Amino acid sequence: MAQEPMAPLRAFAELGRIKFSETTLVGVFERVTELAQRSLPGADEVSITLVRQRRPGTPAATSELARRLDEAQYERLSGPCLQAATEEDTVTVVDTGAETRWPEWAVVASSAGIGSSLSVGLPIREAVQGALNVYSRSSGAFPDHVISLAQAFAGYAAVALANADLYDTTATLADQLRQAMEHRAVIEQAKGIIMSERRCSPEEAFALLTKASQDSNRKLREVASALVSRTAGSHSGRSGGSARGGR
Repeated sequence: MAQEPMAPLRAFAELGRIKFSETTLVGVFERVTELAQRSLPGADEVSITLVRQRRPGTPAATSELARRLDEAQYERLSGPCLQAATEEDTVTVVDTGAETRWPEWAVVASSAGIGSSLSVGLPIREAVQGALNVYSRSSGAFPDHVISLAQAFAGYAAVALANADLYDTTATLADQLRQAMEHRAVIEQAKGIIMSERRCSPEEAFALLTKASQDSNRKLREVASALVSRTAGSHSGRSGGSARGGR
């Protein structure tokens, strides 16, 4: 079911109100495509192209049709959305039935009922290129004033997407750091257990852990965690036995 149209200024405001802590990075991309579809005249379908390490992809689209139109360009390594993304440019296809720059893709688009398209570059972050792609079933759907509106929308969207990408990267790094600290802590616990049982040095204890990891073909942290859990369970059992014996 199609959503109600939205005034462009309201859409700009909505882009600024996205709370990154309450959604995922993909969720932000999806919100951008939804707002573009509702606020840009002629926008029957919308997608976002993202290029990382020269690999293009579509993280969000308002329909499978929009996604297929993007992917038809990725397969050919050529098309309006790729040009807009890599050159941070605005690229318009006025009539897919008469398009000569990308004739093979134009046939795909025209056969799918798309008459025109508009792609606007999204300068998201260094080494991350993008484009907002707008597809219309009508030819000539994007006159100059609509192009200007789409460029303004893309400017607001680029800020939101850059911040979302940075937030996601920072959150991922923080999670990786937390896990690394937890893994280090359990390895140190396991070393302490081995040192206590074997009366050996920290280096010898770590060497024993490493050998156990290699022999069992398990990660070092898994071996360490198993040893700590087994030792804790053993101590708990002895404590319980002592308590029962005292009654």
